Amino acid sequence: MPTDNSEFYAQLPINRMPLGDLLMNDALFADVPEDWHVVITDIKNSTRAVMGGAHENVNLIATGSIVSALNIAFSMGVTVPFFFGGDGATFIVPPTIIDKVMQALAAYKVSTQQNFNLELRTGTVPVQEIYAEGYQLRIAKYSSSQVFFIPVVLGNGINYAEQIIKGDDYMLAPNAGEDEEPDLTGMQCRWDRIAPPENKEEVVSLLVVARDGNRQSVVFKDVMNAMDEIYGLPQKRQPISVAKLQFNSTFSKLSNEMMVTLGKIKWMQLLKTWMLGLYGYVYFHTKNGKHYLQSLVEMADTLVIDGKINTVISGTAKQRLALQRVLDKLEAEGKLIYGLHISRASVMSCYVRDLKDDHIHFVDGSEGGYTHAARMLKGKIKR
Repeated sequence: MPTDNSEFYAQLPINRMPLGDLLMNDALFADVPEDWHVVITDIKNSTRAVMGGAHENVNLIATGSIVSALNIAFSMGVTVPFFFGGDGATFIVPPTIIDKVMQALAAYKVSTQQNFNLELRTGTVPVQEIYAEGYQLRIAKYSSSQVFFIPVVLGNGINYAEQIIKGDDYMLAPNAGEDEEPDLTGMQCRWDRIAPPENKEEVVSLLVVARDGNRQSVVFKDVMNAMDEIYGLPQKRQPISVAKLQFNSTFSKLSNEMMVTLGKIKWMQLLKTWMLGLYGYVYFHTKNGKHYLQSLVEMADTLVIDGKINTVISGTAKQRLALQRVLDKLEAEGKLIYGLHISRASVMSCYVRDLKDDHIHFVDGSEGGYTHAARMLKGKIKR
């Protein structure tokens, strides 16, 4: 293994087993190398922006921060874990790419401020510092399908990094060079709000934090087992379905996407993209197009475990009330704190390098589901 541990995450095995079993098996988790870095992006005052109707821009900007980092990692042959949070994102990256990632995010921050009047906080904390402060950062790969896997992190290391980066006294990321432009190739946001699948009534955005960091695995196992029992296996509570996908390539939608990716409108390119979008309506009825839509559903990123649970699920009101009873009981016992938001649809932004097998889709509840759930969670923590 290289001395800089760049292949650390790529070489972790993928665990295909019930998630609860993985959470309880410490031997399947590995410590993130000390020379890696936690990188966090976060839209300041995102709740106010969401309440003002800018929820789609908030999601799009958060997705763009992931895409800018992943394109750098891809260009340098590095695989990194990443976590979508609705109004921000987290990555854990090796020392070989940290400087390039932070420079790209600094440039992206300038662009989002100028074009959307939204401030993107960007920062990094060395893993070595996280360990020195007594926090853990243990990671494994988990998959519930044959085509998609996610990183699972236990320990409060990322939570600690968030507190530093979101603090008022944090040293801001370096300024971008004059000619610096982030590479957002592959970023797309061309789907309408997505109604819940057949026989489902609502979309739930849920955040769960364990009160005792040393008992995360037990608490998270109880929550995931309750979801399995009430909603069924992950495929049963998936908020995205092929039948409810509606392609949207209007000028308004494409203009917004172009402002995020390029920082300006290029009219000839916009027209070309719009015309290609018209072909999309035909493509999705072909054999390859239908395969893409099915894989899109399978590769929708609806579960994040980064020291807390972040998930978007769909079901009935009766199921959600049953889950809330379980969560309320665990909360009353002092085991966890949770935040929850109910939506009537999902929103999705995409990172597509290859229509065949290299794409990922970030999901949130409509009207800022994760942001509203975080607001509820923070209110409980303050009390």
